[in-house]
Amino acid sequence: MDDSGASSPPITIVIADDHQVVRAGLRLLLDAEEGFEVVAEAGDVPSTARGVSAHHPRVLILDLNMPGGSSLPEIPRIRSLAPGTAIVVLTMQNEPEVAREAMRAGAMGYVLKEAAQTELVQAVRMAAEGRTYLNPELGARLAAERASVAGPPDDLSPRELEVLRLIALGHTNGEIANTLYLSVRTVESHRAHIQQKTRRTSRADLVSYAREHRLL
Repeated sequence: MDDSGASSPPITIVIADDHQVVRAGLRLLLDAEEGFEVVAEAGDVPSTARGVSAHHPRVLILDLNMPGGSSLPEIPRIRSLAPGTAIVVLTMQNEPEVAREAMRAGAMGYVLKEAAQTELVQAVRMAAEGRTYLNPELGARLAAERASVAGPPDDLSPRELEVLRLIALGHTNGEIANTLYLSVRTVESHRAHIQQKTRRTSRADLVSYAREHRLL
């Protein structure tokens, strides 16, 4: 066992969802992960704000539909209560425009409930590290929409835009290959073409480029 990992403080988490059964399932999933600690649960926006203020968790898992309407407009206010808390949205809403608004409001992650079993743990870890996570298929749809509306920057093809967006969201070549049903070699080739066309080489440079061109 890695002693350095054992000595690291846990990633504290608040779960906000109006369904008790959902919260119980999420707690089971998260409690099974080493280094995670669920410190509170909430069933509506006011109790979410109180839980975040009281515990200042590293990550808040936030359902968008809770009593009183959408919690999307509350994201900036929740962030102001605890600037060090990263918000991961967990929702059934798979519309690209909703994901875009959530990320613009300050969410660090956007996970669909149907994919929670496979994606939530990764999204929480990435958010705790200050990295963004977006459901890959939703991210690809967002990239395709931007390409069709604004035209691709630097002559990037629609596929290259998809790959660039997933790179910027922190996905590995293997994960991108699985998401887009490509071989790793093909993803590597797309990445090389992207770097050549954008004149950006490091992942940090590609993230900056994606933000400059509003691909995130």
